[in-house]
Amino acid sequence: MIYEYRCYTVEAGRMNDLQDRFRDHTLGLFKKHGIKPVAFFTPIISDNSNQLIWIVEFKDLAHRESAWAAFGADPDWQKALEESHRNGHFVTNIENKILAPTDFSPLK
Repeated sequence: MIYEYRCYTVEAGRMNDLQDRFRDHTLGLFKKHGIKPVAFFTPIISDNSNQLIWIVEFKDLAHRESAWAAFGADPDWQKALEESHRNGHFVTNIENKILAPTDFSPLK
């Protein structure tokens, strides 16, 4: 297994827009396209509280590539993304890392 770490920074006051999009649209599309959510976090103590940090799981890099391609091309995702941007874009930065667990990690 591999894990993808993403940290989305959003404009002040727009976190609900991002979380609503995940709750109402993104998670269902993840399931449809074989993207397995592991966890979602918001910082409690941080230099930037306007972040949504999340981790998803894939079998391997090929699975990741095909799943994201299908997700990005899905008309339901494109519609949800467009609708969520009615009041302007709100994600100001995306940090992305592909992670492999160590041999001593509880996650394998």
